[in-house]
Order: sequence, then structure tokens, then C-alpha cells
Amino acid sequence: MPQPRRDTTAARPGTALHRTVRAAVAAQTLALFFQAGTAGALLVSPLGAQLHDIGSRVMYGASMLYVVAAIVAWRPGGGSPGPVLYASGLLVLASVQVALGVAHLPAYHVPLGIVMVVLSTLDLARVLTAPGGPLPRPGAARTT
Repeated sequence: MPQPRRDTTAARPGTALHRTVRAAVAAQTLALFFQAGTAGALLVSPLGAQLHDIGSRVMYGASMLYVVAAIVAWRPGGGSPGPVLYASGLLVLASVQVALGVAHLPAYHVPLGIVMVVLSTLDLARVLTAPGGPLPRPGAARTT
């Protein structure tokens, strides 16, 4: 007697949940690169300071979005809990980063910002190169 087929698409790379996690990591990484760009501008222009302030809010929101996306992909989606740990760690670093920026402690704020850009970029590379890659579209011809 054949076993009933279980739908495991939520846990497979290329699904909507996996794409959402990818998009959240990409948004966070882009926001961090924007912050790096405006960091120098804030030293020479009031507009640079305003852009850096706005960018910090966007970056923090993107970090929270990443946590939510990772939790949804993990629990109900059946994915790996790994992204939840990465997302939570980056959110903690973002919280420390905001506190250091508000306290005007550039000796700690700048190096932590560099660490966050590197970690988020590595995380983005990890999710973009996940094993299995994107799923074929329904109805697409198989070449294997």
C-alpha cells in the first residue's frame, strides 16, 4: 500500500518562505551598506546626518523583519532554525549599534558597524547559495 504523499515544499529552498527570508536578509544587507555610505556623509553635511538617522531606522526595521521571516519559515514552514539564530544575533547587534550611535561613541559604533556589514553580507551569501537552489516551475520540462 503506497504511503500518502506529504507536502514538504515549505521546508525546501525556493519556496515562498525561503524567498521571503532571502528578501529580508537582502533588505537588511542593503540597509547596512546604505548606513556605511551615509556614515561619512554625516561628518560633513547636515543632510548626511539626517540620511544616516533615517537609514538607522530602516536598518533596524529590516533586522526585525528578518527575525519575523526566519521564525515563520522555521516554525510553521518546517525550515531550519539556523536563520532564526542569525537573525536574532544581528538584531541584538543592531540594538547595541543604535545605543552606541545615540550615545555618540564612534570608537565602538564604527567597528561594530563594519562587523555587522560583514556578517550580514556573509549571511546573504549563505541564503543565496543554499543547497538545492530554486525549485523548477510547475509544468517545466525536466532535463535529467
